[in-house]
Amino acid sequence: MIITIGAFLNAFGILIGAIFGLALPKPLSIRAQIFFRNALGAFTIFFGLRLVWLSISGTFFQCLKQIVVALLAVVLGNWIGKLLRLQKISNQLGRSAANSIASAQKNSSGKTGDGFNACTILFCAAPLGLLGAVTDGLSGYFYLLALKAAMDGLAMMSFVKIFRWPSALSAVPVFVLLSAVTIACRLFAAPFLDSHSLHGHDLLDSVNAAGGFIACAVALVIFEVRKVELANFLPCLIVAPLLAKLLM
Repeated sequence: MIITIGAFLNAFGILIGAIFGLALPKPLSIRAQIFFRNALGAFTIFFGLRLVWLSISGTFFQCLKQIVVALLAVVLGNWIGKLLRLQKISNQLGRSAANSIASAQKNSSGKTGDGFNACTILFCAAPLGLLGAVTDGLSGYFYLLALKAAMDGLAMMSFVKIFRWPSALSAVPVFVLLSAVTIACRLFAAPFLDSHSLHGHDLLDSVNAAGGFIACAVALVIFEVRKVELANFLPCLIVAPLLAKLLM
């Protein structure tokens, strides 16, 4: 039996956020929101860089080469993502969720369905979710999904005040989707990458290293340093092992 810790934590975080949102009489203060935002940003950078650190090994020049390959994969993956217009697709999903929220606020009778749909779209379509499920499936690194659990939980604290408790049921499709990605990576992607590695786990580690750099880009969005089209970077998870196979 495969245990999907990251997917479980993400779903659990959503449920906990709903409970606190219903229990607290008022939303979080601005000061508390800033504190949680800064804490999540700092932890995202830490766990992103930690994933990169765990994914490189060997001499100084070997480590440097692995980092260069991962960064090159991120750049090429971003170009591919732009060609595929992945961020535009993500934005369309976001607008769909926003329309559901607006509809629920105007029509009280439609709150239940609109709230569930909006939360499901937002939580399932987040690029960090797919990234975290992949790293969890490949190497058991569930910390990125743990961070997403905290982010979704904080968001749910606000959503549940608008849509009430049925919106918390979005934890179910989130768990199913992320578990499916995690299990697929663990059963098929990880053995494939491992069997085609030339030196230990080079191909597997290349994906994790690239994923760690993407996680650091997520922190830029959290800190509002700059707008980053995160969905466009996702193809680097496929590009990374291809480059590692050619260059390592």
